[in-house]
Amino acid sequence: MKSLIDWLDHRTGIRRLTREALFENIPGGSRWRYVWGSTLTFTIFVQFITGIFLWMGYSASSGDAWESVNYIQNEMTGGWLLRGIHHWTAQIMPVLLLLHLMQVIVDGAYKAPREVNYWFGVLLLLLVLALSLTGYLLPWDQKGFWATKVATNLINLVPFVGPELQQLVIGGTEYGHHTLTRFFALHAGVLPGLLVLLIVGHVYLFRRHGITPAEPVTKRDAYFWPDQVFKDVVACLAVTVAVLAVVLWSHGAHLGSPADPSEPYSAARPDWYFLFLFQFLKLPFFAGENEVWGAIYIPGMAVALICLMPFIGRWKVGHVFNVGIIFVFLGGAGALTYLAKQEDVAGQNSETYLRGVLSDSRDAQRVTALAKAKGIESTALSLLKNDPKTQGARLFAQHCASCHRYGGHDGLAVDLATDVTPDDLAKRTGMTSRFLSGDAVHPDWLARKTGTQDEWQPVKSILKAKAEGPFDVIASVSPLEKPSAPDLKGFASRQWIRDLLDPDQYLSARYFGDTAHRDGAMYKKFLNRKVRKYDADELKMLDAIAVALSAQAKLPAQAARDQADAALIRQGVQHLIDDIGCVDCHAFGEPDPDADGPDLTGYGSRQWIIDIVKNPEHKKFYPDNNDRMPAFGVKKILTDAEIGLIADWLRGDYPEPTR
Repeated sequence: MKSLIDWLDHRTGIRRLTREALFENIPGGSRWRYVWGSTLTFTIFVQFITGIFLWMGYSASSGDAWESVNYIQNEMTGGWLLRGIHHWTAQIMPVLLLLHLMQVIVDGAYKAPREVNYWFGVLLLLLVLALSLTGYLLPWDQKGFWATKVATNLINLVPFVGPELQQLVIGGTEYGHHTLTRFFALHAGVLPGLLVLLIVGHVYLFRRHGITPAEPVTKRDAYFWPDQVFKDVVACLAVTVAVLAVVLWSHGAHLGSPADPSEPYSAARPDWYFLFLFQFLKLPFFAGENEVWGAIYIPGMAVALICLMPFIGRWKVGHVFNVGIIFVFLGGAGALTYLAKQEDVAGQNSETYLRGVLSDSRDAQRVTALAKAKGIESTALSLLKNDPKTQGARLFAQHCASCHRYGGHDGLAVDLATDVTPDDLAKRTGMTSRFLSGDAVHPDWLARKTGTQDEWQPVKSILKAKAEGPFDVIASVSPLEKPSAPDLKGFASRQWIRDLLDPDQYLSARYFGDTAHRDGAMYKKFLNRKVRKYDADELKMLDAIAVALSAQAKLPAQAARDQADAALIRQGVQHLIDDIGCVDCHAFGEPDPDADGPDLTGYGSRQWIIDIVKNPEHKKFYPDNNDRMPAFGVKKILTDAEIGLIADWLRGDYPEPTR
């Protein structure tokens, strides 16, 4: 071994290099406050190693980026761990840099002759923030896409060259494939290269000028080895343990739903280390044309002041000023970050933000499950766009919820409640589990959202029932117009039809109590005149009719029951035609031009729903009802594909893959 080392030393001078590295003099001895530089070097090394392996599985294309990250996160062996380490180490780096900067300023290590090295450190901080910004977009999910769009829109405010600079950064006038490739080139090539050069220069200048001892100097000088090395190793291990703990708790890093430029993301926020600037720009002074001051001028002056600290610190009062101003900056940034978080979870716009987070979480979990079960033939976004469970609910909320409800909601709340867990929401929003559990939703937020108005009554009812936690509440806090048409949850199911045939239920808000049909022929001639007088045997006929009519829908959820109850269905059909006389007003089995009510042939089936949504004024539905439900298909409000998604969602006709 000695011969090998002697041979290497003769060719490389390794012994001399080792002595210079390990036996550097430390004035005043080793200290824990000196560990920040070493921990930063360690985390940058970790980022380079994990980044290279992530690069091996990543595709920098707007059509494949999300899919490749999903593969790394959910399919590749250990991919979630690798991605989690890279993500959470990136989260801790700004903290370590700020601690290092504070230590340098407090100890006066920025003063002559160390000014250039200090400026290198400031540039390193800016480079790390730039790496974080560019890396945020690479998963190509909704969160990263819209946060990057918000951030890069500020470039447009740069005086004289703003629009041209913005086009250069995003690769044109639209955010898309070229934006992603440019950010990837910056993140994986340009910025790491600059980072290495700055680190080499920083270390060289550090070794040239030595350590500035922390005052007061109470210990004798010592060498870097072994005392300071031990402290540095312990600090790096502590960082490693902290990162791994968060990675294991969160199972890697969050991946939102695929980026969709056509679907704005109401929860678009920069990552936490830019939240202070996001909140700063909300101050009233920066409204309108003054926005350039909050986005460009004032932050620029703050960075310039930090760079001028070596000159200001030449005087004793100047050093005190520098220490004070850095704490003012950090305190202000911390306060603004806290205010931004509070506004998101309990402020005026909290419902919009939380709804966006919930919707994104629901879509992300759904598309991940679909990709695992069905594979991705085209893109993950197309997989989601063609999914009735997500798109049907969204289309219903947009176009149908002004008149109809779905279980008392606008159609989205049910899916949000069942698809998103409290832990997931807590991770995404920073809210504690106490805030999210049962009836422990923040009382001030809840009081403001519930109020005493009639339109909030469904929310209060849900609270009373404690239905699956607060998600229903959060998802449906936006007041809707009073419903003027039946609630369509369970539409055409046996229970839904049987309740419809109950006179009291018919008059409730769930069905036709708030519609023009309240006093129509259905109620007057049949429910009020006949059904109210039915005895027990006659009510059994209604049960059979509900089963028979529901069988027309061919609902996937009750296919087995329909097959088993074939005899009861035939009996119900007979009751419907002969005993109850539904065919006096409705067509059933064959067209009836004299029918007053909707055709019951295929009632609740996919085609029946599509036909009534496309044109409710058709002669087999409500030809005299043209002032109520729009003809969504005839008027081209919805495409045939969109109407089909609504129909499939209402019928529960979509896959439920195992996660």
